Amino acid sequence: MASPRELTQNPLKKIWMPYSNGRPALHASQRGVCMTNCPTLIVMVGLPARGKTYISKKLTRYLNWIGVPTREFNVGQYRRDMVKTYKSFEFFLPENEEGLKIRKQCALAALCDVRKFLSEEGGHVAVFDATNTTRERRAMVFNFGEQNGYKTFFVESICVDPEVIAANIVQVKLGSPDYVNRDSDEATEDFMRRIECYENSYESLDEDLDKDLSYIKIMDVGQSYVVNRVADHIQSRIVYYLMNIHVTPRSIYLCRHGESELNLKGRIGGDPGLSPRGREFAKHLAEFISDQNIKDLKVWTSQMKRTIQTAEALSVPYEQWKVLNEIDAGVCEEMTYEEIQGHYPLEFALRDQDKYRYRYPKGESYEDLVQRLEPVIMELERQENVLVICHQAVMRCLLAYFLDKAAEELPYLKCPLHTVLKLTPVAYGCKVESIFLNVAAVNTHRDRPQLPEMGQVTMAELCCPLCSHPRGQRPDLCGTFVYAIPRLEQSGAEELSPYL
Repeated sequence: MASPRELTQNPLKKIWMPYSNGRPALHASQRGVCMTNCPTLIVMVGLPARGKTYISKKLTRYLNWIGVPTREFNVGQYRRDMVKTYKSFEFFLPENEEGLKIRKQCALAALCDVRKFLSEEGGHVAVFDATNTTRERRAMVFNFGEQNGYKTFFVESICVDPEVIAANIVQVKLGSPDYVNRDSDEATEDFMRRIECYENSYESLDEDLDKDLSYIKIMDVGQSYVVNRVADHIQSRIVYYLMNIHVTPRSIYLCRHGESELNLKGRIGGDPGLSPRGREFAKHLAEFISDQNIKDLKVWTSQMKRTIQTAEALSVPYEQWKVLNEIDAGVCEEMTYEEIQGHYPLEFALRDQDKYRYRYPKGESYEDLVQRLEPVIMELERQENVLVICHQAVMRCLLAYFLDKAAEELPYLKCPLHTVLKLTPVAYGCKVESIFLNVAAVNTHRDRPQLPEMGQVTMAELCCPLCSHPRGQRPDLCGTFVYAIPRLEQSGAEELSPYL
């Protein structure tokens, strides 16, 4: 029997791992965040103007935010790239053989890129955004996924409410590149004729004929759902997310607590009360919210003193969420950055290398915080108008979700004190208004540091075997490297399925 291997700790994420022959002995599944045992291909289904692209973009944004590498592949965009000028609905007529040929080529090109992303670039989820209205086309895509080792999950959006369809055409389709500089009435008529091109051949997912497929059917933007054969954890999260989103117009207001006593001293964390200027901000916030005359506004805070003091000034009911508490700085709580650099120089340097994934000793990372905040995102998607009074790191995480910011950008988003951000979801994104409430405050933002270009350092160079260096005698790694997470190298995929 082989003897147990020595353990070492990754100083960035504070994760223990076996150590063998001078290097971390990582199993392939441990080399990166992995929430799936094989890649997932999400296939959109539905007539035009049913919200497929809206769902695709939101789902892609959510999965990337929780750490699942996801990319959307919109076949309509492939068509626009191939056919530079759109003329009319006649391109989509079933008897237009040239149009059919081009559309099939576009679908194949998109699937080639899907395969490259999932099989070569380390992607976990691909969203194939097209109509896929026939059982024959869906079988073709399913066989492609099966031959390449992907799990396939269908998302069908069905809408029979004429008001919802008309609103979608006006809000989204008339602003698409297909109708630039076109009269709105003419564009609407053309798009309605385009929908007719698909209606006669449309075959919805069927509970009997498609009983072996994994899918969710969404009726009239969430009025009802049918879910079939959810295959794994990631599919269950997708279903849960899709059952929480809605399209009702609303606004989300994000702000930090008023300036705190520890903010004045340049110290992080802790549970201090408000400074005099912080209390003044709370009064201004109450006036601002009153002037906005927001219908059915809900107010959420963390369970920390400074957010509760801020909410108390509003004289309205509010709900405390423990998950909205500020990031836990562990042993660095209530220290200044200068003190952290003096007492823990290695930790200070490591955080500058990868602020998103760095975990404070006995504390949290931004990556941890995102996982903690997922229930808040789910509830924000369910709600209408909400004011969230929170903290700098928490606000960055929430803002990154709504603005679709990458993990590397998230820890450096500017969320100043005494400023309200009004977020209004629109068709394919989020409109942001920044409102400063005219109360001075300290600046707690720390810009991204300029790192020396010393090349990349592997996990092995960051990890030290526990038995070979006493705690105080490990190699000094401070400030001399650029940290890189090892990536799982995957073999190239076979050629596209003969079914295509």
